[in-house]
Amino acid sequence: MDEYIQSQDEDKQEDLRDIRQILRSALPEAEERISWSMPTYWKGHNIVHFAASKKHIGLYPGPAAVEEFAEALKGYKTDKGTIRIPYGKV
Repeated sequence: MDEYIQSQDEDKQEDLRDIRQILRSALPEAEERISWSMPTYWKGHNIVHFAASKKHIGLYPGPAAVEEFAEALKGYKTDKGTIRIPYGKV
């Protein structure tokens, strides 16, 4: 995961490290791994992925999570199972 973050544009790395730290805190028992070329948190199955894009970080918790937190996510673009977090808004 360190290599993934370090391979991204320098101006995006801090937000990616912040996302990683938030997920590590929320999922202390989960294993960090790369799955589908994305940083992934896994515990018997994939829990959540994230990935750097040009203008945002894609967070992929799955459709149930996006639906459950729809009200709290109104300030973000969402799609089926995806939350787009603009850089600087982590």
